[in-house]
Amino acid sequence: MSAQGSPGLPTLPTRPPLPPFTPPSKAPRLVALVGPPNSGKSTLFNRLTGLRQRVANFPGVTVEERRGRARLEGDREVVLVDLPGVYSLSPHSEDERVTHDVLKGEMEGMAKPDAVLLILDSTNLNRHLVLAAPILALGLPTLVVLNMADELSSRGGAVDAEALATRLGVPVALISASKGEGLEMVREFLSGAVGVPASLDLPVLADIPKCRQWAVAMGDEARYAAPAPPVWTRRLDAVFLHPVAGPLIFLAVVVAVFQTIFSAARPLMDAMDYAVSASGAWLSGLLPASLFKSLLLEGVWGGVGSVVIFLPQILLLFLFIGLLEDSGYLARAALIADRTMRKAGLQGKSFLPLLSAYACAVPAVLAARTIENKRDRIATILIAPFMTCSARLPVYTLIIAAFLPERPLLGPFLGTRAAAMLGLYLLGFLAAFGTARLLKSSVLKSDGAPFLLEMPPYRRPTLRQIGLRMYDRAKIFLRRAGTVILGVAIVLWILAHLPLSGGKMPEIANSVAGTIGRAIEPFVRPLGFDWRIGIGIVMSLAAREVIVGTLGTLYGMDPKAGSEGLQAALRHDLTAGGAVALLVFFAFAMQCLSTVAVVRRETGGWKWPAIQFAYMGLLAYSGAYLANRVVTLLLG
Repeated sequence: MSAQGSPGLPTLPTRPPLPPFTPPSKAPRLVALVGPPNSGKSTLFNRLTGLRQRVANFPGVTVEERRGRARLEGDREVVLVDLPGVYSLSPHSEDERVTHDVLKGEMEGMAKPDAVLLILDSTNLNRHLVLAAPILALGLPTLVVLNMADELSSRGGAVDAEALATRLGVPVALISASKGEGLEMVREFLSGAVGVPASLDLPVLADIPKCRQWAVAMGDEARYAAPAPPVWTRRLDAVFLHPVAGPLIFLAVVVAVFQTIFSAARPLMDAMDYAVSASGAWLSGLLPASLFKSLLLEGVWGGVGSVVIFLPQILLLFLFIGLLEDSGYLARAALIADRTMRKAGLQGKSFLPLLSAYACAVPAVLAARTIENKRDRIATILIAPFMTCSARLPVYTLIIAAFLPERPLLGPFLGTRAAAMLGLYLLGFLAAFGTARLLKSSVLKSDGAPFLLEMPPYRRPTLRQIGLRMYDRAKIFLRRAGTVILGVAIVLWILAHLPLSGGKMPEIANSVAGTIGRAIEPFVRPLGFDWRIGIGIVMSLAAREVIVGTLGTLYGMDPKAGSEGLQAALRHDLTAGGAVALLVFFAFAMQCLSTVAVVRRETGGWKWPAIQFAYMGLLAYSGAYLANRVVTLLLG
């Protein structure tokens, strides 16, 4: 069948068909996944690769690269690279530039893809189809993947995939990545089995206007029936986007998340704590007294183990973030937050980077690339580290559990410890808000920009996608525990046990670490800290959670004592004023050299990261000093 004479469709020039993707039998080929945001591109990537994937940065830039291997029949594999979600290939933003350079073969240190999977949302085809024009113009073997076929059908929509394939000149697959349906054609394409018959006289769509014209004509012929907006989406938006009810619901969701993190994570954290202490006791009985035993138990188990027990809390936080994001609620939260962002001189687009900062400031700084206005982008980058990242959770949890008994405030809905944690999150947000107001009214002043955001329909999150996300986060956390935190713990143990005198180890206070700590102590004593906390603050520049392992090492914690031992030691050496001051210090201080490095790369120099580090450090010191004085006066 030729589409040239189809009534109602625009007449377009013809071209030879794109060649099929035929990978050789040995070396795996590179296939790029391209698509607009919210098209389910990453869901398909996860479905095809499973756990055979890794995350890094594209060569020479800070844009995240996700690469994985799809296993095919005959023990063959294809390497898939998940490119940033884009609406066009015009290299205006960093994401678009990376996608453009990779597909053109212009990305340094990376080969040009051998084929492309173009993922489009079948429920939003009238808008998403415009991306097909520049992708097909590249001349690479391409499979157009119309995702969310289940949702299209349930909402009364339909698409003639065969007619679309004929018009585009490439094969088209109708799938549901979330349910794993219709993936046979995708795998056949990756295996090189799907091509375009050379006998067909196929047209070419080489520009966006023709693609839009064809989409309209196809709709007129009823070959594409756009689905009706979901009834539940309209009903829920009437509530969640209400000017009064919307913000109140968002606040209730946040409170519920933090209360659940504390209450639900406690049994899991106790189990981790027991595992660490039990394994430490087993090793203690197994090994004879020696320097190696001291290093293994006090340095490794006492340092790393005291941080690992907080993994359940961090995973629960990512579980809730994943549920809210995949359900479509976070897009609504961004719209609600736009009103607040504008009061700080920012726009709603700053919300999503700031939200990702609750996981880690590094991806938050990278996510600010989507903000076109340069001054807004820099302002967002500068305030992102104020948002309470997951690395602060171990510090907050340790201090709160040591000094604040758990009591109900709002019955089972909110306890004292969850309220304290929520207060620290609010403190960081207020610091970010105030700093943004200061920046946007002075050095980064600019005109307001309209906030445009595509609202996805509400969807049911899939456990598979949430599970993969939590797996990735656990891998990152444990990798850091096994590298950065382990390295710091070993160095600290060495410093805490030198110099040897007559073959005997000194008291920690008389060691090299103690000498360094006493030199630092005059600067931190006004905050209510002793020399151990001073060393912990310096060491935590590598990563905030390092202070927990540092204190475990400096106190010579026996792993058999578990986290209760470290809490008891802190209660002995820290006053209530010092405990509050430590929480305030970590709420404001930069304390993350990785973030400093990324800010330097994103802003193109040391000016802004130097200002950011100095400003946050000054705010942290003065805030901690004030907190110590106020609490001491109130309790004194």
